[in-house]
Amino acid sequence: MLKLQENRYAVVDAYYPQAPVGFISEQSNVIARQILRTRRPFIAKITDSLGNELFRVRRPFWWITSSIFAEIDGKEIGVVHRRWHLWRRVYDLYLGNKQFAVVENPGFWNWTFTLKDIDGNVLAEIDRDWRGFGFELLTDAGQYVIRFGDVNPGSKTGPAKMIKDLEIGRPLRLAERAVAVALAVSLDNDYFSRHGGWGLPFLVVSE
Repeated sequence: MLKLQENRYAVVDAYYPQAPVGFISEQSNVIARQILRTRRPFIAKITDSLGNELFRVRRPFWWITSSIFAEIDGKEIGVVHRRWHLWRRVYDLYLGNKQFAVVENPGFWNWTFTLKDIDGNVLAEIDRDWRGFGFELLTDAGQYVIRFGDVNPGSKTGPAKMIKDLEIGRPLRLAERAVAVALAVSLDNDYFSRHGGWGLPFLVVSE
């Protein structure tokens, strides 16, 4: 029987992909991992490259639809709720009690998840299986890029020039970006982490 391990990810900046700027490490019960698998409850720490905790994400056990919470110093700052749909992948993102974004992925083989506000303006984008910078040499797990947009094209250097600019309605605040990272962790567990192990880095494109 395959043993489900705790998920771990490296976080890298597209401008300097050689060295991780942070890590995401899951903490969960070994028995729950084997029995509940992708529905297991867990906490994941997001740390900088030195191991200092920045924030956490917490995902309780779920049956029909999943939720994941972003927390700083034990205080909940935001949440992502997955909304049930027969084939589409729909997620609602909240900061406190106020919804600031929705993701309505068409499903099937589309692995681009675009965050939009109530008026349909793009706020950020998460792509799965993005290939670049030779990361396929590091692991055979899935790759992700989180694009926050509003990049100054003139400041791009090296491999970062290959990333197409993302036009956004407004830049996300830091707390909203933490919720977006929580969404990325939830997406990986909802659709891709069937057996656990080391995931490939989230690629954060900064301004």
